[in-house]
Amino acid sequence: MAGVYLETSFFSACVSTRTSPKSVYWREVSNEWWLTQRGRHELFISDEVIVELTDPQFPGRDSALDMVRGLGLLELTPEVFGLAEVLVREKLMPKPSVAGDALHIAAATVHGVEYMLSWNVKHMANPNKRTHLVTVCLRLGLVPPLIVTPDLLMEEDDEQS
Repeated sequence: MAGVYLETSFFSACVSTRTSPKSVYWREVSNEWWLTQRGRHELFISDEVIVELTDPQFPGRDSALDMVRGLGLLELTPEVFGLAEVLVREKLMPKPSVAGDALHIAAATVHGVEYMLSWNVKHMANPNKRTHLVTVCLRLGLVPPLIVTPDLLMEEDDEQS
């Protein structure tokens, strides 16, 4: 069973009430993934997800927090903070290194999670950043997760004829 780190944008998409076509698509795909795929993986978050979801400005906060109950919690260790700092310094992630995007990727990387689900296609699920991320992590003896949008981590049931 592969490990999957669920970044905050996944939960945001699940509980969004926005009506733009993109938001509707993200909500439908994310909720379908939650219903059909979560049992196929070992799911993780970090305290950074909790911090972001508990922000009073976060829309759908209570529903999103209900979703994270019982998920594995990755510890934000000094090694995680150190890697986040490197990711910012190497211009892979925006500042700050003590919160946000860099911390999500660092937590998933340090703890050896295979996948990260994110709708943040600017900073995280961005194929143009993949090679740079892998290069930086490999220099440190780490392997980053494959960061994908939920629609790219859908498994179909094998049907036998």
